[in-house]
Amino acid sequence: MIDVSASQGHVVPTVIADHGVFYVSNLGRFDPDQLNTQDVFQITPNGQIRVVATGLSKVLGVAFDGRDRLYVLETSYSADSPGPVPATGRLIRILPNGQKQVLIDSTPDDPLFFPTGLTFGPGGSLYISNFGFGPPTGQILKVEIKD
Repeated sequence: MIDVSASQGHVVPTVIADHGVFYVSNLGRFDPDQLNTQDVFQITPNGQIRVVATGLSKVLGVAFDGRDRLYVLETSYSADSPGPVPATGRLIRILPNGQKQVLIDSTPDDPLFFPTGLTFGPGGSLYISNFGFGPPTGQILKVEIKD
């Protein structure tokens, strides 16, 4: 057992992925000052914690593709509101050097509307649960990732 907040501060993990070791991240607080302050942590079986990605916001999804690349789903990304903002979700790939590559950045015509999870399925397709909370609810998006 490990207490993440004991070493990392106010971290209440909201997502976990198993990729040989555990990867966890945090929704964080809905506060404009909290934008880009969340991390993805790697937790080893012996309880060691290591930060593997920084500068994220409102993380509700973490997954790895067949090439061991890390993907992060942000449910709400806005510096203009203290609360959740509809249609501002983002899908980000974390490169080996830690750089973030935004793959989906919501627009009014093509939004991620409160996405709440992601997973890779058969054939390497990525699936995102969209409209995860608030009306309307319930949509699964199949996303083809281009390298």
